[in-house]
Amino acid sequence: MAENTDLSLVQDIIRAAGGHAASLHELSERHQAADVARVLVDEICSRCPPPVNEEPVLIEVVLRTADERRSHWLSAVKDAPVRDVPRGESFVAMRIEYELADLVRELFGPSREHHTGVRETKLFPYAGSDAAEQIAPYFLAAQQATATVLAGCTSAKPDLNELTSRYLTPKWGSLHWFTPHYDRHFRPYRDEEVRVLEIGIGGYKHPEWGGGSLRMWKHFFHRGLIHGLDIVDKSHADEQRITTLIGDQNDPDCLAEIAEKYGPFDIVIDDGSHINEHVRTSFQALFPHVRNGGLYVIEDLWTAYWPGFGGSEDPERSGATSVGLVKSLIDSLQHEELPPDQGRTPSYADRHVTGLHVYHNLAFIEKGANAEGGIPPWIPRDFDSLVAASSGGAA
Repeated sequence: MAENTDLSLVQDIIRAAGGHAASLHELSERHQAADVARVLVDEICSRCPPPVNEEPVLIEVVLRTADERRSHWLSAVKDAPVRDVPRGESFVAMRIEYELADLVRELFGPSREHHTGVRETKLFPYAGSDAAEQIAPYFLAAQQATATVLAGCTSAKPDLNELTSRYLTPKWGSLHWFTPHYDRHFRPYRDEEVRVLEIGIGGYKHPEWGGGSLRMWKHFFHRGLIHGLDIVDKSHADEQRITTLIGDQNDPDCLAEIAEKYGPFDIVIDDGSHINEHVRTSFQALFPHVRNGGLYVIEDLWTAYWPGFGGSEDPERSGATSVGLVKSLIDSLQHEELPPDQGRTPSYADRHVTGLHVYHNLAFIEKGANAEGGIPPWIPRDFDSLVAASSGGAA
């Protein structure tokens, strides 16, 4: 999203969608209905699955307020994305009609399992009683295109395995099998106004490649703002609720500047260079900018064992690698149990890592206050004394 005014509008819509009906009324007082409608239609188009209908048709989306009715014409045809187009002469297969406030809730409010009672539909709205022969060639296309557009009109939880295939990311079904783990750990955040930062947009130096996982997170976190960081300009991937940034993940000052401007983040995902030094630098710089209750994710731990990425083939010598970082966080979790006479000052990770989940090539680090107090000092530190104390000192 290039313009701050547009981003502000999107944020206002998201917040109103999650609030009381009065919040939606206030939204209509602050913003023009046409501007809100533009955001909603853009969001619908971005969520629609690829059309399967061979025959091109239009789906009319009507948005109503107390004062007006506004139509948008969505073109659906195989091998092209759904898009907002002028009315033209194309055949209109279905009219889908919403109160503007209802569609705001439907797209950006908390997920709902039931979606009936929020829209009106009319098949072939401009066809008369004598139009059966005219309609016949379009009937199957109308069904298929309507299903496509209605799939974009919901905040229902999508399947991450399907989304990773739709947006051409390697997070499941090819190089990796990450999405079941992502679904498990990200599910509690789906109805929140999350801010996500993913390091590494993909496509290497090609000016038009990459951005698939940003679009996947945008779809999955239907109320979130998605940020992507890459050392190469990937602004072709900018769109509503997606902002791309240029920067070096091995530059702490650059990362701190980005975090101050766009954070704090609910989720940070490191899918960048996978060079072990870069992974450790990014964690040290960005973990403080993850909010308590958030997650920091490191992908592609395999490079910890590849010398070409600064790794080590010997697992016993992994201290300077991404896996070495993850191993050290186990000690951070338990730092309150270390003998106090060591004179060790708790690090930031010691005080703020509250959970660690490690899978094949993937680690999730939970952020919070790691201050449960540890085992009290009056409990004996050796087994025999503990047994004696628990039995009242009896021999």
